[in-house]
Amino acid sequence: MSELGEIWVYLAREPLAALTATLLAWLGALRLQRLCRRHPLANPVLFAVLILAAGLLLSGIDYRSYFEGAQFVHFLLGPATVALAVPLHRQWEAVRRSALLAAVSVVTGGLFAAAVGVGIALALGAAPEVVASLAPRSVTTPVAMGIAERIGGLPSLTAALVIASGITGAALGPLVLNLARVEDMRARGLAIGTASHGIGTARALSVSAAAGAFSGLAMGLNALASALLLPLLWHALAG
Repeated sequence: MSELGEIWVYLAREPLAALTATLLAWLGALRLQRLCRRHPLANPVLFAVLILAAGLLLSGIDYRSYFEGAQFVHFLLGPATVALAVPLHRQWEAVRRSALLAAVSVVTGGLFAAAVGVGIALALGAAPEVVASLAPRSVTTPVAMGIAERIGGLPSLTAALVIASGITGAALGPLVLNLARVEDMRARGLAIGTASHGIGTARALSVSAAAGAFSGLAMGLNALASALLLPLLWHALAG
């Protein structure tokens, strides 16, 4: 017990406290997912967010202080995103044969997702900065925050919306695709990656290598197309 106590005291020091809390929350989330028999709605990212949020609220620690210690996990988002090129390379022949149709599908789907988000916000009478924050909600977080800043949105709000969209898409996307009788793993991957970016791609990879590869492709293409087209369309329509 004394050795465990010494280890805990060491881990509780800044910045390891936040990193330790993040890892424990993730392990707890995976445990909850297994208890739920890996149901599509039992998303470990959602569980981890809820566990961390509850811990921060109960302990009275503000998010800024927590992030200072957990930023190493944030740094790993970059290498993790680049690592998605591995399944893409393994499915390269299939990707190459479907490249044109995949590009058209992703661009169309990304613009449609942006239009739906903006349309709902306008219908509800949201403030202009909130409307702008919703436009890039289906794009991966770093790119979405940059787009939101360029078109007058709130990057922090966009980040929250992106994560919420990813969790929702990863949980409900497979169910919707089943109802629509979409069985081709390439098409399923493109749909999940376009709508749910990294979180959806992680879900797709756990189901099928082909779905994961096309989901990673869709995530990258959607980020590129949105970064180029959304600011141009936004300023053209606003003008």
